[in-house]
Amino acid sequence: MPLPPFSRRGAPLLGAALALALASAAAWPCGAAEADGAPSPPAEAPPAPALLSPDSRPSGDEAGAAFEALAEGRWRIRFAAGREDLSEAAAGRVGELGRRIAEAANAGRVTVEAQSSGPEADVSAARRLSLGRALAVKAALASGGLAPTRIDLRPLGRTPEAVDAADILPPAARRTTGGR
Repeated sequence: MPLPPFSRRGAPLLGAALALALASAAAWPCGAAEADGAPSPPAEAPPAPALLSPDSRPSGDEAGAAFEALAEGRWRIRFAAGREDLSEAAAGRVGELGRRIAEAANAGRVTVEAQSSGPEADVSAARRLSLGRALAVKAALASGGLAPTRIDLRPLGRTPEAVDAADILPPAARRTTGGR
């Protein structure tokens, strides 16, 4: 029985498609793990978080009064009351910190927690001021080479501490602290 016209034209194409499929399947590696349906183990252990050595952190003397090292690898940038912009010296130090964090292999995400000392009666104004400070610190970190997508912001507004500051939490400190 003769084949319909479509089948006569499609038969060579079907044969070529099957030949290509078999050739690519033969080239695909099939180990014991893949035969069982289980994925193969990773080639290497997951990277450890980058820990910046204490000597790589700018000291309080080096950075001026606006920039200070805190416990657990945190850094604090102090702001003038009611201001959200960084001084040139502080912006330079924060940029240098951003460069050091960016150079650390697989460093992870950085958090900026910004706060304000007031006004006590206007919660919205305090939150906006702390957001402006967090954005200024983020811009300075990014100017040093740290990808902006790796920087999380937490504008806290007025806190019980009532300080005009922003804290930078490097990746290792983010996991070890209880947070606010």
